[in-house]
Amino acid sequence: MGKNITGAVALVAAALLMAGCTAPGAPAPRPAPTTVAAVPPKAPDKAPGTSAAYAKWGLKPFAAPPAPPAVKPVRKDGGVPVVSEIPTRDKVVFLTFDDGAEKDPEFVAMMRDLKVPFTMFLTDSAISQDYGYFEPLAALGAGVANHTLTHPDLRTLDPAAQKREICGQQEKLERTYGTAPRLFRPPYGNWNEDTRTAAGQCGVEAIVLWRESMQITDMRYQRADGKLRPGDIVLAHFRGPGDLKGTTMTEMTAAMLRRIQEQGFTVARLEDYV
Repeated sequence: MGKNITGAVALVAAALLMAGCTAPGAPAPRPAPTTVAAVPPKAPDKAPGTSAAYAKWGLKPFAAPPAPPAVKPVRKDGGVPVVSEIPTRDKVVFLTFDDGAEKDPEFVAMMRDLKVPFTMFLTDSAISQDYGYFEPLAALGAGVANHTLTHPDLRTLDPAAQKREICGQQEKLERTYGTAPRLFRPPYGNWNEDTRTAAGQCGVEAIVLWRESMQITDMRYQRADGKLRPGDIVLAHFRGPGDLKGTTMTEMTAAMLRRIQEQGFTVARLEDYV
């Protein structure tokens, strides 16, 4: 009789467990461990485009950039840093495009083909007529960075006005493109200590200047020897034929990429280093 009762209890308990319940007074069964594969966030595609895609623009493919450094080399422990180049031995340079006045759809197609990383320092007065133009570029992985609301010489403004220009654009870019910019470039490269203070108050992590600037078909160098160095930041602009003496933005960009390749450099993503 005892054996029959014990067997019946066991059968009832087993049935309850199969139904997802527990017998009264019995401890809850420990669920079997499950393994969920981690899904990493989607990162920008930093592999260079194909030979055919480059040939379409009269170019040769870039080598893939090295893996990003485990620790970003720009130090941020002394306030907002101001950088013109990145401290690195990697033979890489960083492309930046300013303002946003020219909105050439062919440039979007070019960047989609080439998969060259770059950062956009955008001014609201230049982009407000067509915010949507820059969305596919951001979707390709291009960084969205701050270049003020109205492109003033910040050194002529008092601290409160500087803060309005920087914070105001931080807010607009975050609202428009979904992420608050980490990087800021002062118009004309002009800044003072009030600029650094305002930038920090607005959430900026670094002020980014440049070492070379693209001038239609050739680069203008700050150094006398006219050569790139590892980590140099290169400045270009969203400009069209009216500003480039008949040259299109894609033609200017292709010339810039050739100058970089001629000196044995490839292009890396600025946000991976700063």
